[in-house]
Amino acid sequence: MKLLHIDSSVLGPHSVSRQLSAAIVERLRQQNTNLAVAYRDLSATPLAHLSGSHLAAAQGGAASAEVRQDLAAGQAVLDEFLAADVVVLGAPMYNFTIPSQLKAWIDRILVAGKTFKYGAQGPEGLAAGKRVIVAISRGGFYGAGTPAAALEHLESYLRGVFGFIGIANPEFISADGIRVGPEHREKALANALQAVTRLQAA
Repeated sequence: MKLLHIDSSVLGPHSVSRQLSAAIVERLRQQNTNLAVAYRDLSATPLAHLSGSHLAAAQGGAASAEVRQDLAAGQAVLDEFLAADVVVLGAPMYNFTIPSQLKAWIDRILVAGKTFKYGAQGPEGLAAGKRVIVAISRGGFYGAGTPAAALEHLESYLRGVFGFIGIANPEFISADGIRVGPEHREKALANALQAVTRLQAA
């Protein structure tokens, strides 16, 4: 079984989402000793954002060496995703949504004909069968009924993205309110790590 581990936080070892994603991978390793893990750090090695030149080249237009290198990087990211049985994603909330580094990765895996297609009934996801577990960290509280609920565009966005490509039930482990204060940060992290211990084998 193949697992793809993705981190996107810019905070390095101080990142809550990185701690959670690492704990999730370790939990799954303990349950499956044959698990093969591939790791990609989108902060340390960011992908370029899509450009007009990139899209033109993808349609068969002339491409510079730089664009060809970018296309190859995008293909590698897509191949990693398609090969994975399980995806573990570390996703902090930055300004109410995902980091731009993570958006660049998503732009490389949402590819018509590969992870979705359009038919007579509309879009159809082609990535069904993968298990996706997302470790999210948020500085405040954005749950239903909270004053800031309307600003929650992290979990809601990722549910929409993965649902679009056929992954209907991504799993989320959340640490919320980590900017409220040091004591609450530790409590939120501890609660999230406890939730990790309840994950079942893939």
